[in-house]
This record gives sequence, structure tokens and C-alpha cells, in this order.
Amino acid sequence: MYLYFVIACIPILWIMVSLGKFKIPGYKACPTALLITFLLAIFVWKMNVKEAITSVLEGFALALWPIILIIIAAVFIYNLSEYTGSMKTIKNIMTGVTNDKRILVLILAWGFGGFLEAVSGMGTAVTIPASVLAGLGFQPVFAAIICLIANTTSTAFGAIGLPVTTLAKVTSLDIHKLSYIISIQLAPLIIIIPFILIMLTGKNIKAIKGVIGITLVSGLGFAIPQIIVAKYFGGELPGVVGGAISMALTIFIAEKYYKEAKDDKYVIQIVQNNEKLSIKKIILAWSPFILIFLFIIIFSPFCPHIYKPLSNIKTSIYIYKGIDSKPYTCYWIINPGTLIIIASYISGLIQGVSLKKITSIFWETIKEMYKPAITIISIIALAKIMGYSGMIKSIAEILVLATGTYYPFISPIIGALGTFVTGSDTSSNILFGELQVEAAKSVGINPYWLAASNILGATGGKMISPQSIAVATAATGLTDSEGKILSSTVKICLIYVLVGGIIVFLGRYIFA
Repeated sequence: MYLYFVIACIPILWIMVSLGKFKIPGYKACPTALLITFLLAIFVWKMNVKEAITSVLEGFALALWPIILIIIAAVFIYNLSEYTGSMKTIKNIMTGVTNDKRILVLILAWGFGGFLEAVSGMGTAVTIPASVLAGLGFQPVFAAIICLIANTTSTAFGAIGLPVTTLAKVTSLDIHKLSYIISIQLAPLIIIIPFILIMLTGKNIKAIKGVIGITLVSGLGFAIPQIIVAKYFGGELPGVVGGAISMALTIFIAEKYYKEAKDDKYVIQIVQNNEKLSIKKIILAWSPFILIFLFIIIFSPFCPHIYKPLSNIKTSIYIYKGIDSKPYTCYWIINPGTLIIIASYISGLIQGVSLKKITSIFWETIKEMYKPAITIISIIALAKIMGYSGMIKSIAEILVLATGTYYPFISPIIGALGTFVTGSDTSSNILFGELQVEAAKSVGINPYWLAASNILGATGGKMISPQSIAVATAATGLTDSEGKILSSTVKICLIYVLVGGIIVFLGRYIFA
């Protein structure tokens, strides 16, 4: 058992060392990891060659549709918004609310960043708020750190719920139940993080004085709507709704009570943009995101007369040829990627962009995504072959044996490790989702609870991921500051994961 455990860890260790130590790009390191896994599955776990090949092919199919499609769609809508000037308009709205730097951090890093993460992901939730904060006069290193910490809990339902929907697919768990449990686990941290952001901005605990109410509203305004939407609509919209409501409530309260900072030491001088924003321009700027929200509602089980006929437009085939084979189903219309692309085209046309130009932006987006696509395809195929061959089970058996009933406490650490290694909440879920479910079965815990814990930990690992830090440094024009940023975020990450472990360990009794 111990020997199998060590050998099964080789592909994971390779990913950690190649990405973390040798700085090999993911699109080179991950295909190598896939090859190592393929050979181990055949020669050590005695997997049939046909089964090994078809498990890889099933991974390729799942990666291409819908995962990579959703990523391309999310980045496409951001690129289109940049071209039309919508993103600039949204930035102007955000920065015209208050001169209190604590409240600006709540609006930009937390609310706006959370909304961007929910809609597009792929680093936009760090790059845009961090660049805006730096442009407003915040120290670039601080802007990078604060946005990395803010971009934690929101990644769970990022890119229109991609991490959650992917976890549901690789673990064969019900998406609605899984989404609801994830939102419950995250709620305490969603309420705590805004207070941490305020204290970091003011550089001491006293910074929360005078802003406790608005900070609490920012957290609750995110957590409560997210729980409700997750319970009744699944994994696509919780982050979008939570981020939008949190941002809207924070802006409303700020304009009413915090237009001017009440303490001079928290005042930041903002160069006001004199451009007059009409209602029409504001609506047009938000139109892509409004359309996404409406489409996902209209084309969901909430509207059965539309959903049922369109959900039948699908292709179901058996790709994997082993005894545990399940059909791979491709929904051509009822999937977030397709809906985002349609919404992007419509919003672009509404804003006066030609069909030819929209298509050109879409094509450029596809071309810029080829390296991340190679990484994702490799990791998903790797996870599939590890699951089907029994390698994941070999790892889970030893982890459970070593920790016993205390395993739930360390389960978020595994999720955080996955994000640290891969830079992606989605990839962490692909890599360790099945391991968590296997561990849950061994310990006798609700598999939904431990699967959700992987996402809980993965969101914390986001702030220390080398890829996330690289995105933050690029956005703020920093060079050679990665170490300084990591040393600041790693402390918060440790607290985050420990709190997460306590939540998972104690909550296992409630969701037995």
C-alpha cells in the first residue's frame, strides 16, 4: 500500500517540482506528467492499454467541451468589453463613489473583483482591480497583495461556476447539492475576508473603526445571495449574483454615508474623471453581464419549457471502455460557454460593433488560449487516468490511514496544494476531486462535504499560486517583487486554510 502511494504521487510531485522549482511552463510540464501517469497506470497498476487510451480520450473530450469553451467565452467577453470601452466606463463608475481608501478596497478589490471573477476568471479579477488601485495612488505591491487576498472565496464559482461544474463532472455528484454545500462552507470566510482587507489597508486592527457596518454588509451581501442562488439554480450564477449584490450594496452605502472619509489618514486623492455618464451608456457598459445573467436564468431548469427541449440537443457517447464507463454528454446549447458567446455577440452588436470585428476578437481570443488549453487538457486527462486506474484510490487509502477521523481537517490543505501547483481552482478540483470523494467513503463522511472542502482549500491556495502572483505583478507593473508578495500572502493563506479545516472538521456532523 505504501509503495503504491509513493508511486501514485510521482505525477503530482512532478507537477509541483517542474512548475514550482524549475519554473517549467504548464503547457510543457503537464503533458509530461500525463505521459508519466499513462506509463505508471499500464506498468504498475496493470491497466489495459485500450482502457488507458480511452480514459485519456475522455479527458480530452471533457476538457474541450465545456471547460475550455467556457474559458474562451469568459476571456472573449472581457476582451470585447475592453474594445467597446465598457470596461473603462465600469471603472469610472467604481472610482467616483468615495475617497476613503478602505471603502475603495471593498468596492474594487472585493465587490468588483468578485464579480469579475464570477463572470470571467482567468486573472481578470486581479489584473483589473489591481491596476485601477495602483492608478488611484495605492502602492503597487499593496494593490497586488490586497487583490490576491480578495480573489479567494470568489474563485469557487468563478468563470460562470466552472470550478464547481467541473468538480461535479469529475466526481459524478449532483451540481445543485454540491453548489449549496460549497456556498455554506465558504460563508464564514466570505464574511471574514472583507474585515481582513480593511485591516490590511489601514495597517492595523483599528482600521475597522467606523466602517464595521459597511464591511459586514459587503460580506453578508455576497454570502447570503450566493447560498440562495446555489441552492436553487446550481453552480453557474452564485458568484455573479453574490458579487453584483455585494458591490451594489457597498456602493449604495458608500455614496450615502462615506462619500468623504471621516478620518484624514484614510483619505486618498482621486483625480476625478469629468466624463458625464448617461443612463444609456451605463446600461450599455453592463449589457454583456446583464445578458449573461438573463440567459443563464432563461435557459436553466427554472424555465422548464425552454430548458427541456434545448437540453435534448446533445450528444452522448461512451468513450472510456472500462467497467466503470459512464457516457460523456455534450450539451450544445445548454452550457455556459455557448450562452456567454451568444451574449457577447448580441451585446457587441447592440454597442455598434460590426459582426466581422466581434468575430475577429473571438478568433484572437481563441489563439491566445492555446497554451492554457494544453495545460488543462493534460491535467484533466491525467486526472481521468489516475481515477480509472486506481491511483487516486491508492493515495486516498494512505491519507485516510494516516489521519483517520481527522482527515476532514487536512482536506482543504490538499485543495490549496492543488491550486498552488496548477494556479487554477478548476485544475485543483480535477486533480484531487476524486481523491476527496474516495477519502469520504473510507472515513464514512458525506462525499459532498469533502468534495466541497477541496474547493474551500483551493480558493485559499489561489493567493499563493505563482501563476496568480505573476498575473498580479504584471497588472501593477512590478518586477522582481514576487517573493515580497508571496511572503505577505502566505501568512493569510495559512490562517485561511486552518479556519477552513476547522469549518470542514466541525461541519461534517451537520451534513452527515
